[in-house]
Amino acid sequence: QVNFVESGGGLVQVGGSLRLSCTASGSINGIYETAWYRQAPGQERELVVRISRDGGVVYHVSAKGRFTAARDDAKNTMYLQMNNLAPDDTAVYYCNGVHPAQRADWGQGTLVTVSS
Repeated sequence: QVNFVESGGGLVQVGGSLRLSCTASGSINGIYETAWYRQAPGQERELVVRISRDGGVVYHVSAKGRFTAARDDAKNTMYLQMNNLAPDDTAVYYCNGVHPAQRADWGQGTLVTVSS
């Protein structure tokens, strides 16, 4: 089973930017769709953006126009560039497969805090 380690989170002011990375312990090429998720305090985990192996990217409406996601199968790594951050983006961010059969145990995530 591939496991994921997220990094790059931190404290940023409203309107700022962060770049998150997600490194897999093995090859992600066999995972058709990967995704970034986030979980805000007291809320359910939600999918932010899904990225397919063939390059397709689908953003949640809250991320569209502000976030850019990519995956590099050669490096077994995913990225999430987040711009124009808002307080509602405060959450722990995770990466994982999309389909249950291709999903690993959830990692620790990386905390993003946006201060106003």
